Amino acid sequence: MSQSIPDTMQAVAIDRFGGPEVLTWQTLPVPDIGPDEVLIRLMAIGVGVWDMWERDGAFRQLFCERYGAEPTFPYVIGFEGAGTVVAMGSNVTRFQVGDRVYADHHINPKGGFYAEYVAVDAGHVVPIPDGLTVEEAGAMPVDAITALLGLDNVLDLSPGETVLIFGAGGGLGHLAVQLAKRMGARVFAVASGEDGVELVRRLGADAAVDGRKDDVASASRAFAPHGIDAALLTAGGEVAERALATLRDGGRIAYPRGVQPQPKARPGMNIKQYVGDDARLEDFEKLNRLISSGPFEVHIAQTFPLERAADAHQALGEHYLGKLVLLPGW
Repeated sequence: MSQSIPDTMQAVAIDRFGGPEVLTWQTLPVPDIGPDEVLIRLMAIGVGVWDMWERDGAFRQLFCERYGAEPTFPYVIGFEGAGTVVAMGSNVTRFQVGDRVYADHHINPKGGFYAEYVAVDAGHVVPIPDGLTVEEAGAMPVDAITALLGLDNVLDLSPGETVLIFGAGGGLGHLAVQLAKRMGARVFAVASGEDGVELVRRLGADAAVDGRKDDVASASRAFAPHGIDAALLTAGGEVAERALATLRDGGRIAYPRGVQPQPKARPGMNIKQYVGDDARLEDFEKLNRLISSGPFEVHIAQTFPLERAADAHQALGEHYLGKLVLLPGW
Protein backbone atom coordinates (compact mmCIF):
# COMPACT_ATOMS: atom_id res chain seq x y z
CA MET A 1 0.00 0.00 0.00
CA SER A 2 1.58 3.30 -1.03
CA GLN A 3 1.18 6.65 -2.68
CA SER A 4 3.19 7.98 -5.62
CA ILE A 5 6.87 7.76 -4.70
CA PRO A 6 9.75 9.01 -6.84
CA ASP A 7 12.69 6.79 -7.75
CA THR A 8 15.25 9.22 -6.36
CA MET A 9 15.53 11.65 -3.46
CA GLN A 10 17.82 14.35 -2.14
CA ALA A 11 19.95 13.38 0.82
CA VAL A 12 23.01 14.40 2.78
CA ALA A 13 25.47 11.52 2.55
CA ILE A 14 29.14 10.78 3.11
CA ASP A 15 31.58 9.11 0.72
CA ARG A 16 34.16 8.60 3.47
CA PHE A 17 34.32 9.01 7.22
CA GLY A 18 35.57 12.34 8.51
CA GLY A 19 34.64 15.80 9.74
CA PRO A 20 31.65 17.97 8.79
CA GLU A 21 33.20 18.61 5.38
CA VAL A 22 32.39 15.02 4.27
CA LEU A 23 28.64 15.74 4.43
CA THR A 24 27.55 16.38 0.84
CA TRP A 25 24.25 17.00 -0.94
CA GLN A 26 23.51 14.02 -3.22
CA THR A 27 20.78 12.48 -5.32
CA LEU A 28 20.22 8.88 -4.24
CA PRO A 29 17.65 6.12 -4.79
CA VAL A 30 14.65 6.08 -2.49
CA PRO A 31 15.17 3.02 -0.25
CA ASP A 32 13.07 -0.08 -0.85
CA ILE A 33 11.05 -1.44 2.04
CA GLY A 34 10.80 -4.98 3.32
CA PRO A 35 7.62 -6.66 4.57
CA ASP A 36 8.08 -5.34 8.13
CA GLU A 37 9.14 -1.80 7.23
CA VAL A 38 7.59 1.62 6.77
CA LEU A 39 8.70 4.27 4.29
CA ILE A 40 8.48 7.79 5.75
CA ARG A 41 8.55 11.06 3.86
CA LEU A 42 10.54 13.15 6.31
CA MET A 43 9.58 16.65 7.38
CA ALA A 44 11.93 17.12 10.36
CA ILE A 45 15.18 15.42 11.32
CA GLY A 46 16.83 15.53 14.73
CA VAL A 47 20.55 16.24 15.08
CA GLY A 48 22.58 14.80 17.95
CA VAL A 49 26.15 14.09 18.99
CA TRP A 50 25.68 10.49 17.86
CA ASP A 51 25.43 11.82 14.30
CA MET A 52 29.00 13.12 14.61
CA TRP A 53 30.14 9.69 15.81
CA GLU A 54 28.39 8.01 12.89
CA ARG A 55 29.89 10.56 10.46
CA ASP A 56 33.47 10.13 11.67
CA GLY A 57 33.39 6.33 11.69
CA ALA A 58 33.12 5.67 15.43
CA PHE A 59 30.21 3.28 14.78
CA ARG A 60 31.90 1.40 11.91
CA GLN A 61 32.83 -1.61 14.05
CA LEU A 62 29.34 -1.75 15.54
CA PHE A 63 27.88 -1.69 12.01
CA CYS A 64 30.13 -4.61 11.04
CA GLU A 65 29.17 -6.61 14.13
CA ARG A 66 25.47 -5.96 13.69
CA TYR A 67 25.18 -6.59 9.94
CA GLY A 68 28.19 -8.79 9.16
CA ALA A 69 29.55 -6.41 6.53
CA GLU A 70 31.35 -3.11 6.16
CA PRO A 71 29.24 0.01 5.64
CA THR A 72 29.03 1.03 2.00
CA PHE A 73 29.21 4.51 0.50
CA PRO A 74 27.43 6.76 -0.19
CA TYR A 75 26.25 6.44 3.42
CA VAL A 76 23.30 8.44 4.75
CA ILE A 77 23.63 9.16 8.48
CA GLY A 78 20.99 10.14 11.02
CA PHE A 79 19.12 8.37 13.81
CA GLU A 80 15.75 10.15 14.14
CA GLY A 81 13.04 12.09 12.38
CA ALA A 82 9.33 12.62 11.75
CA GLY A 83 7.05 12.89 8.77
CA THR A 84 4.25 11.00 7.01
CA VAL A 85 3.88 7.35 6.06
CA VAL A 86 3.98 6.90 2.27
CA ALA A 87 4.32 3.10 2.00
CA MET A 88 4.18 0.01 4.18
CA GLY A 89 5.40 -3.56 3.91
CA SER A 90 2.94 -6.43 3.59
CA ASN A 91 3.19 -7.36 7.28
CA VAL A 92 2.57 -3.86 8.62
CA THR A 93 -0.96 -3.27 9.89
CA ARG A 94 -0.52 -0.50 12.49
CA PHE A 95 -0.38 2.40 10.01
CA GLN A 96 -2.10 3.90 7.02
CA VAL A 97 -0.66 6.05 4.27
CA GLY A 98 -0.73 9.65 5.42
CA ASP A 99 -0.26 8.93 9.13
CA ARG A 100 1.97 11.43 10.96
CA VAL A 101 4.74 9.50 12.69
CA TYR A 102 8.13 9.79 14.31
CA ALA A 103 10.84 7.14 14.32
CA ASP A 104 14.31 6.26 15.43
CA HIS A 105 16.67 3.67 14.02
CA HIS A 106 20.30 3.56 15.07
CA ILE A 107 22.78 2.70 12.30
CA ASN A 108 20.34 1.75 9.55
CA PRO A 109 21.90 -0.29 6.69
CA LYS A 110 19.26 1.11 4.31
CA GLY A 111 20.30 4.67 5.11
CA GLY A 112 19.63 7.08 7.93
CA PHE A 113 17.38 10.10 8.33
CA TYR A 114 19.41 12.84 6.59
CA ALA A 115 17.22 12.43 3.52
CA GLU A 116 13.78 13.06 2.06
CA TYR A 117 12.74 9.44 2.67
CA VAL A 118 13.77 6.76 5.15
CA ALA A 119 12.86 3.06 5.48
CA VAL A 120 12.43 1.97 9.11
CA ASP A 121 11.33 -1.22 10.84
CA ALA A 122 7.73 -0.69 11.93
CA GLY A 123 8.62 -1.47 15.54
CA HIS A 124 10.56 1.80 15.67
CA VAL A 125 7.76 3.92 14.19
CA VAL A 126 5.21 5.65 16.43
CA PRO A 127 2.30 8.06 15.85
CA ILE A 128 3.06 11.68 16.72
CA PRO A 129 1.23 12.35 19.99
CA ASP A 130 -1.31 15.13 20.22
CA GLY A 131 0.20 18.45 21.16
CA LEU A 132 3.53 18.04 19.36
CA THR A 133 4.43 19.67 16.08
CA VAL A 134 6.18 17.57 13.46
CA GLU A 135 9.36 19.57 14.11
CA GLU A 136 9.23 18.72 17.83
CA ALA A 137 8.48 15.08 17.08
CA GLY A 138 11.40 14.85 14.66
CA ALA A 139 13.79 16.34 17.19
CA MET A 140 13.00 14.16 20.17
CA PRO A 141 12.99 10.37 19.53
CA VAL A 142 16.51 9.35 20.58
CA ASP A 143 16.78 11.69 23.54
CA ALA A 144 13.20 11.16 24.73
CA ILE A 145 13.31 7.38 24.71
CA THR A 146 16.79 7.39 26.27
CA ALA A 147 15.52 9.66 29.04
CA LEU A 148 12.51 7.41 29.67
CA LEU A 149 14.57 4.22 29.74
CA GLY A 150 16.92 5.80 32.27
CA LEU A 151 14.19 7.10 34.54
CA ASP A 152 11.83 4.14 34.30
CA ASN A 153 13.73 0.97 33.43
CA VAL A 154 17.08 1.73 35.09
CA LEU A 155 16.27 4.03 38.02
CA ASP A 156 12.76 2.61 38.53
CA LEU A 157 11.68 6.06 39.66
CA SER A 158 8.68 6.11 42.01
CA PRO A 159 6.21 8.94 42.77
CA GLY A 160 7.48 11.18 45.54
CA GLU A 161 11.14 10.34 45.06
CA THR A 162 13.77 13.01 44.44
CA VAL A 163 15.81 12.84 41.25
CA LEU A 164 18.87 14.81 40.17
CA ILE A 165 19.01 15.51 36.45
CA PHE A 166 22.48 16.69 35.43
CA GLY A 167 22.71 18.44 32.07
CA ALA A 168 19.06 19.38 32.37
CA GLY A 169 19.10 22.06 29.66
CA GLY A 170 20.35 19.71 26.94
CA GLY A 171 18.47 17.58 24.47
CA LEU A 172 18.04 14.61 26.78
CA GLY A 173 17.97 16.56 30.02
CA HIS A 174 15.12 18.96 29.30
CA LEU A 175 12.93 16.06 28.20
CA ALA A 176 13.92 14.05 31.28
CA VAL A 177 12.81 16.92 33.54
CA GLN A 178 9.32 16.82 32.06
CA LEU A 179 9.07 13.02 32.04
CA ALA A 180 10.24 12.75 35.65
CA LYS A 181 7.58 15.27 36.73
CA ARG A 182 4.94 13.22 34.94
CA MET A 183 6.16 10.17 36.85
CA GLY A 184 5.51 12.01 40.11
CA ALA A 185 9.11 12.75 41.10
CA ARG A 186 10.56 15.91 42.62
CA VAL A 187 13.23 17.20 40.24
CA PHE A 188 16.52 18.89 41.13
CA ALA A 189 17.93 20.13 37.82
CA VAL A 190 21.51 21.15 37.07
CA ALA A 191 21.78 23.11 33.82
CA SER A 192 24.47 25.20 32.11
CA GLY A 193 24.03 28.96 32.07
CA GLU A 194 21.26 31.24 33.19
CA ASP A 195 19.30 30.44 30.05
CA GLY A 196 19.41 26.73 30.89
CA VAL A 197 18.20 27.35 34.44
CA GLU A 198 15.36 29.52 33.15
CA LEU A 199 14.31 26.82 30.67
CA VAL A 200 14.18 23.94 33.14
CA ARG A 201 12.33 26.02 35.72
CA ARG A 202 9.74 26.83 33.08
CA LEU A 203 9.49 23.12 32.23
CA GLY A 204 8.63 22.23 35.81
CA ALA A 205 11.85 21.52 37.73
CA ASP A 206 11.23 21.90 41.47
CA ALA A 207 14.69 23.41 41.90
CA ALA A 208 17.33 24.41 39.36
CA VAL A 209 20.93 25.60 39.58
CA ASP A 210 23.64 26.71 37.17
CA GLY A 211 26.36 24.08 37.17
CA ARG A 212 28.87 26.62 35.89
CA LYS A 213 28.72 28.99 38.84
CA ASP A 214 26.37 27.83 41.62
CA ASP A 215 27.25 25.66 44.63
CA VAL A 216 25.53 22.54 43.36
CA ALA A 217 26.21 20.42 46.43
CA SER A 218 24.82 22.98 48.89
CA ALA A 219 21.73 23.54 46.76
CA SER A 220 21.16 19.78 46.49
CA ARG A 221 21.41 19.29 50.26
CA ALA A 222 18.98 22.15 50.81
CA PHE A 223 16.57 20.50 48.34
CA ALA A 224 16.87 17.01 49.86
CA PRO A 225 18.38 17.19 53.37
CA HIS A 226 18.38 13.39 53.70
CA GLY A 227 19.97 12.89 50.29
CA ILE A 228 18.77 12.61 46.69
CA ASP A 229 17.18 9.25 45.83
CA ALA A 230 18.30 8.92 42.21
CA ALA A 231 20.31 10.67 39.51
CA LEU A 232 20.26 10.72 35.71
CA LEU A 233 23.46 12.12 34.24
CA THR A 234 23.87 13.32 30.67
CA ALA A 235 27.45 14.55 31.27
CA GLY A 236 30.32 13.77 33.59
CA GLY A 237 33.10 15.71 35.23
CA GLU A 238 34.00 17.41 38.48
CA VAL A 239 30.68 19.19 38.99
CA ALA A 240 28.79 15.97 38.34
CA GLU A 241 30.86 14.16 40.95
CA ARG A 242 30.13 16.88 43.53
CA ALA A 243 26.43 16.55 42.77
CA LEU A 244 26.55 12.75 43.12
CA ALA A 245 28.09 13.13 46.57
CA THR A 246 24.70 14.40 47.77
CA LEU A 247 22.87 11.15 47.00
CA ARG A 248 21.65 9.16 49.98
CA ASP A 249 23.10 5.77 50.89
CA GLY A 250 21.62 3.26 48.46
CA GLY A 251 21.00 5.98 45.88
CA ARG A 252 20.71 4.97 42.22
CA ILE A 253 22.62 6.51 39.32
CA ALA A 254 21.99 6.01 35.61
CA TYR A 255 23.91 7.42 32.67
CA PRO A 256 23.61 6.63 28.96
CA ARG A 257 26.51 5.22 26.98
CA GLY A 258 28.69 8.00 25.61
CA VAL A 259 28.82 10.13 28.77
CA GLN A 260 32.43 11.13 29.40
CA PRO A 261 34.15 11.07 31.79
CA GLN A 262 32.16 8.19 33.18
CA PRO A 263 30.71 9.06 36.60
CA LYS A 264 31.89 7.34 39.75
CA ALA A 265 29.92 6.44 42.84
CA ARG A 266 30.92 5.95 46.44
CA PRO A 267 30.37 2.53 48.04
CA GLY A 268 26.74 1.81 48.78
CA MET A 269 25.38 3.45 45.62
CA ASN A 270 24.01 1.62 42.61
CA ILE A 271 25.38 2.95 39.32
CA LYS A 272 24.53 1.66 35.86
CA GLN A 273 25.41 2.62 32.30
CA TYR A 274 22.72 1.85 29.75
CA VAL A 275 21.96 2.24 26.04
CA GLY A 276 19.01 3.96 24.43
CA ASP A 277 18.78 1.77 21.33
CA ASP A 278 17.12 -1.28 22.88
CA ALA A 279 13.69 0.29 23.37
CA ARG A 280 10.62 -1.82 22.65
CA LEU A 281 7.37 -0.67 21.07
CA GLU A 282 5.73 -0.62 24.51
CA ASP A 283 8.42 1.83 25.69
CA PHE A 284 7.52 4.22 22.88
CA GLU A 285 3.83 3.78 23.65
CA LYS A 286 4.48 4.70 27.29
CA LEU A 287 6.49 7.71 26.13
CA ASN A 288 3.52 8.87 24.05
CA ARG A 289 1.15 8.46 26.99
CA LEU A 290 3.40 10.53 29.24
CA ILE A 291 3.78 13.24 26.59
CA SER A 292 0.03 13.37 26.00
CA SER A 293 -0.79 13.73 29.70
CA GLY A 294 -0.19 17.49 29.65
CA PRO A 295 1.62 20.32 27.92
CA PHE A 296 5.02 19.07 26.73
CA GLU A 297 7.79 21.03 25.05
CA VAL A 298 10.60 19.83 22.85
CA HIS A 299 12.81 22.89 22.89
CA ILE A 300 14.31 23.57 19.46
CA ALA A 301 17.33 25.85 19.60
CA GLN A 302 17.84 26.22 15.85
CA THR A 303 16.67 24.77 12.56
CA PHE A 304 18.75 24.29 9.39
CA PRO A 305 17.82 23.35 5.83
CA LEU A 306 18.81 19.74 5.23
CA GLU A 307 21.48 20.77 2.75
CA ARG A 308 23.21 22.73 5.55
CA ALA A 309 23.73 19.66 7.73
CA ALA A 310 27.44 20.50 8.02
CA ASP A 311 26.52 23.80 9.68
CA ALA A 312 24.32 21.93 12.14
CA HIS A 313 27.24 19.65 13.01
CA GLN A 314 29.40 22.69 13.67
CA ALA A 315 26.67 24.03 15.96
CA LEU A 316 26.76 20.81 18.01
CA GLY A 317 30.01 22.08 19.50
CA GLU A 318 28.50 25.37 20.67
CA HIS A 319 26.31 26.21 23.68
CA TYR A 320 22.63 25.69 22.94
CA LEU A 321 19.54 24.44 24.74
CA GLY A 322 17.39 21.52 23.67
CA LYS A 323 17.81 20.21 20.15
CA LEU A 324 18.91 21.14 16.64
CA VAL A 325 16.70 20.20 13.70
CA LEU A 326 17.16 19.73 9.93
CA LEU A 327 14.23 20.56 7.61
CA PRO A 328 14.11 18.86 4.18
CA GLY A 329 12.16 21.81 2.77
CA TRP A 330 9.28 20.09 1.04
